[in-house]
Amino acid sequence: MKGHEFTEGIAGLVGERERVGWFSHEGLLGWVASVDHKQVGLMYIVAAFVFFGLGGIEALLMRIQLAVPNNHFLSPETFNALFTMHGTTMIFFVAMPLLTGFTVYLVPLMIGARDVAFPRLNAMSFWLTLFAGLMLYFSFFAGGAPSAGWFSYTPLSEAAFSLRSGQDYWILSLIVAGIGTVAGAINIIVTVVTLRAEGMTMKRLPLFVWMNFVNAFLMLFALPVLNAALVMLLIDRQLHAHFFTPASGGSALLWQHYFWAFGHPEVYIVILPAFGMISEIIPVFSRKPIFGYEFVAASTVAIAFLSFTVWAHHMFAVGLGHIANLFFAVASMSIAVPTGVKIFNWTATMYGGQLRFTTAMKFAVAFIVMFTIGGLSGVSFAVVPIDWQLTDTYYLVAHMHYVLFGGTVLASFAGIYYWFPKFSGRLLSERLGSWHFWLTFVGLNLTFFIQHILGMMGMPRRVFTYPALPYWAAFNMLSTIGAFVLLIAMLVFLYNVVMSLRYGETAGDNPWDAWTLEWATTSPPPVENFVRIPPIHGRRPLWDLAHPELADELGKVDA
Repeated sequence: MKGHEFTEGIAGLVGERERVGWFSHEGLLGWVASVDHKQVGLMYIVAAFVFFGLGGIEALLMRIQLAVPNNHFLSPETFNALFTMHGTTMIFFVAMPLLTGFTVYLVPLMIGARDVAFPRLNAMSFWLTLFAGLMLYFSFFAGGAPSAGWFSYTPLSEAAFSLRSGQDYWILSLIVAGIGTVAGAINIIVTVVTLRAEGMTMKRLPLFVWMNFVNAFLMLFALPVLNAALVMLLIDRQLHAHFFTPASGGSALLWQHYFWAFGHPEVYIVILPAFGMISEIIPVFSRKPIFGYEFVAASTVAIAFLSFTVWAHHMFAVGLGHIANLFFAVASMSIAVPTGVKIFNWTATMYGGQLRFTTAMKFAVAFIVMFTIGGLSGVSFAVVPIDWQLTDTYYLVAHMHYVLFGGTVLASFAGIYYWFPKFSGRLLSERLGSWHFWLTFVGLNLTFFIQHILGMMGMPRRVFTYPALPYWAAFNMLSTIGAFVLLIAMLVFLYNVVMSLRYGETAGDNPWDAWTLEWATTSPPPVENFVRIPPIHGRRPLWDLAHPELADELGKVDA
């Protein structure tokens, strides 16, 4: 039996009323009360895009302020609040919940499970994350938003104990979000360990599942470090303890150690799931299995381990001493090796393949290029003298956005165009998708590439305005224009989603002729996910169905 015949047969067995798509027959209450991993996953994704809109508005306001020298569009206090809210929103309430949404939706389907191990805990994780974000934004109405940066360095974040409550809302919102994230990580680990379908060994896991499985351990160990530091900071602010107050015997550097001990694993928390998406999309549109599956999986474990050894490369400028600087410089360079392995494997997968440049594939290829640029600029910070020169300049802002926007966001768009047919049963418009891709690609590079140059010219970050020095005004204006190009790109994407949900072409169950188990059920999947799970003899179950004469022999290789 061919793979597409199997999936079409499944579709005939499931009644339309049993499907769970964007609009459930139970209405809004059905979504609010749902513990179905698919609905919870979609709610994560939708909430992340709402916060993405808020964070984007904050970024545009800052870029307007910086478009010309000596501008007074925003006050210094407002600018500080905006960059604090922008950074916090994009990291904790966009990148993390967006990727968690994909994880929650797809992992049970990919391993042949009916749901996650703890459905109610899964729903609780989402609602904790959502209300944590709402709590953060409530600070605007409760005395003023936080303004100490998304990293909240002490003693700045301890100042004015009773004058401004925004910092307390920042602390409490991240504590609540951290609890939800840790609960979700435990859920994913238990789901992958205990609920795999018969024949789905650990060596046969789709790489998206592998990377989210490893990522769950990162969350499990990194988030409690941040939460512990946040509790200490709250005690400092409210009970006048002195964990981080140098004048009273505390240490401001202790906060930096705690924060970056979480902060650098956090970089990989928001990039490993993106790696997983790329590892699924590129093989399908290259019509080749992933090159070096074992190396891609093993490099993920190496990245997770090394990510806990490099935190102090964010602190080279504080005077840790030559021995500490040497250790963290070597560790920072070392972590580039397993990341480079992945880039090599993706490139080798495409080499000689039957490439099909759908919108998803365009975003995936752009991800490789943009993330490589971001990674190379990151390695430059591992060279201590370069770090001393460029730390806290716009070079660092450019690097961070090439990693997070050029990495996480581009990969997420690739994932949306790839899995949207499974989520909704309809295809996104490829024509609008191409407009979305090229506007995003141009806007990303116009906005952030030029910031490398600004940083090397000495423009510091976290300044609300700047003098009319040579080229600064022109480069900042170009960066602001790029930000508005990105706005147009996001509006095209939103229009594409809305129109495709209403009028998009019906996708069928496996429009890409893909190989993993989520494509073996209907689009969107039924409540129970599968009526029948195909036999699993290898890493590409649907390919094996279409090529039974090769399945057994290949299955021995990846058993």
